[in-house]
Amino acid sequence: MTTEHNPAGAVRDEDAFDVDAVASWLREHADDATGLDGTPDVTQFAGGASNLTYRLDWPSGRSLILRRPPAGVKAKGAHDMGREHTIQSRLAPVFPYVPAMVAFCQDEAVIGSDFYVMERLPGTIVRADLPRDVALDEAAARALCETFLDVLAELHQVDVHAAGLDDLGKGEGYVARQVGGWSERYRRARTDDVGDLEAVMAWLDAQQPADVATTVIHNDYRLDNVVLDGLGTGAARITGVLDWEMATLGDPLMDLGGAMAYWIQADDEPAYLAIRRQPSHLPGMLTRAEMVAGYAARTGHEVPPERWRFYEVFGLFRLAVIAQQIYYRFHHGQTTNPAYGEFLQVVRYLDTRCTRLVQEAGG
Repeated sequence: MTTEHNPAGAVRDEDAFDVDAVASWLREHADDATGLDGTPDVTQFAGGASNLTYRLDWPSGRSLILRRPPAGVKAKGAHDMGREHTIQSRLAPVFPYVPAMVAFCQDEAVIGSDFYVMERLPGTIVRADLPRDVALDEAAARALCETFLDVLAELHQVDVHAAGLDDLGKGEGYVARQVGGWSERYRRARTDDVGDLEAVMAWLDAQQPADVATTVIHNDYRLDNVVLDGLGTGAARITGVLDWEMATLGDPLMDLGGAMAYWIQADDEPAYLAIRRQPSHLPGMLTRAEMVAGYAARTGHEVPPERWRFYEVFGLFRLAVIAQQIYYRFHHGQTTNPAYGEFLQVVRYLDTRCTRLVQEAGG
């Protein structure tokens, strides 16, 4: 039996949209308009700091999820709703963890931007801590880690051509593009109250390895982006993978590095533990080293510690850039969401951690 632990709250004023316009449009364009009569109640999920996510609940009992870019942002790049919708539509036949798509709207007259709507997956999405009524013993925690790795490895083994995703990204040369691209993004988003990170960027540029493969990568794979069924029973399974806005074709070890940047473990320093977004610190959870070894066992991509250092630093650096891009909006008054202001301390800590790892590597 599945228990819901994913509450959504009131829609922020700056993120409101014309609910009646969406409801009317869906009745005409949804793949399945069953149960969409009337006006839905709308609530907003607080987890995301990029694209916005809402829950729509109709009087009939049907619930859907709507995704849209922030107000005032054109749907390009990281806010491309059409791309996000296409990726999930094409992955669905070969990767059974994507929500079913309901409709994609390109008519900006409806709410002022593109948006797409998908089915809601029942289950649990864990955040920094487990829900109060859920407990994991050490065996269940370990099993959850193993399941998490199983699904990531399964994604990286998807046949790109069979899925019709050949045009998802440029593929070969991914590592070099990422090092250059994220360095440039940081320089553009840098504010006068954060470090310059130039030494870290120079080290990444000098140490970058060749791509080990080209696969579909999620690029934001973490526990709070998966839906879990049976959490707390000792047999939790992943029923959905969410937030595909950064997915592309690229090096799977870069995907793993990004995932491990979020994998904060029990013996990490307090400043790192303070910014965790998932309960990877609980007793029984695998360490980062064990996760990397487990991934290698599943995929054959062996990564000795000295080689892993590049992927580790890049994952943390990329996370710092994402945090800085979010903070930049707050710093320049582009959002009133106070949560965005908290990313300043995240950037400062990740700067310190990246710099220390580079220095330990002799950089």
